[in-house]
Amino acid sequence: MKEVYIVSAVRTPVGKQKGYLREWEAPRLLATVLDASIKKIDLDPNLVDDVITGCVYQVGEQGFTLARMGVLASDILPETIPGIAINRQCGSSLSAIQMAHGMIASGNMDVVIASGCELMSKYTMLSDVNGTLYTKQPMGNPWGKLYMERFGAPNQIVAAQKIADTYGITKEACQELAVQSHQKAHRANSEGYFKNEIVPMKGLDKEGNEIIRDTDEPVRPQTTFETLDGLKPLPGTEWLTAGLSSTITDGSSSIILMGEDKVKELNLTPLARIVANTVVGSDPRLMLTGPLPATKKILDKSGMTLDDMDIYEINEAFAPIPLAWEKVYDADREKLNVNGGALALGHPVGNSGCRLSVSAIHELHRRKGKYALVSLCTGGGMAPATIFERV
Repeated sequence: MKEVYIVSAVRTPVGKQKGYLREWEAPRLLATVLDASIKKIDLDPNLVDDVITGCVYQVGEQGFTLARMGVLASDILPETIPGIAINRQCGSSLSAIQMAHGMIASGNMDVVIASGCELMSKYTMLSDVNGTLYTKQPMGNPWGKLYMERFGAPNQIVAAQKIADTYGITKEACQELAVQSHQKAHRANSEGYFKNEIVPMKGLDKEGNEIIRDTDEPVRPQTTFETLDGLKPLPGTEWLTAGLSSTITDGSSSIILMGEDKVKELNLTPLARIVANTVVGSDPRLMLTGPLPATKKILDKSGMTLDDMDIYEINEAFAPIPLAWEKVYDADREKLNVNGGALALGHPVGNSGCRLSVSAIHELHRRKGKYALVSLCTGGGMAPATIFERV
């Protein structure tokens, strides 16, 4: 098996729902980060063997095969480069990284771009079930009779409340995490922690004027316990609110992976090495607990412990998720989502795994850390996990 390295990692600033990215088309949004990751290392685009893109709502502009459409929308990638779009729900683009790793480690490919893209301003939650912004035409029930009879109707919001109850996570603990998430993300944007990973993007302000944005849009540094207390509980929950949930957002990200021999041949300086990958299935009723068994599995596989990690990114789909993970592993809060999580930065679902990885890799370099663990819960009860090593 070949060693696999990451040589470039970039992302857009996250856009809030109907925010600055609202008029972008998904293939062009993806193409922008593909091109930026290639230009960052002055890579000959003809050397790319494949583009793998995580995307959950593969309808409309995100349909057909978004990775291929991103290649064809690119300013520099030739039309000879193929692309494939994959869907593992919220873990899609981390799975894209894992698949790219496998292609290279096995010797079948030399250079692969793993990426994520989700334009939720146009294709919001359950667009593949309820119809899109444009059609409003119901698409049918993807779960089917057998699933519904075995597990009941899936509801992530209700599941998040059940996880809080199961693991003894309080409303106050969730509010504390949310406030911290916004404060950390605001600090990271204000102090330039993300500057090496963000591609400044053109977009529109509220009035429709063209702007260039180089910081994440959804962050609300004014978030307090008092503002969170004023929000109404979400349907089917006791106290879980929108403020304790990730926000609907837009974004795209891109990582270039190479085998060790190709890195040496091109005389590139890698950013990180992939130490280990894994993915698990978990209880589809709770559906969001996947990072718990995924963490055990990847630590066992790698022969490492959580103490070896300098940082961990456990996606803040809902506040109880990382808190349950933290409680089970007695994890160090100072290492958890160190620059804020999805409660502040948002969760463009198919993009999040790659975005978290981009941020984790650059944060390792900023703080001169060694290892980062990244994992996300997903719809349907799954979770991929990857350990990155700074090199």
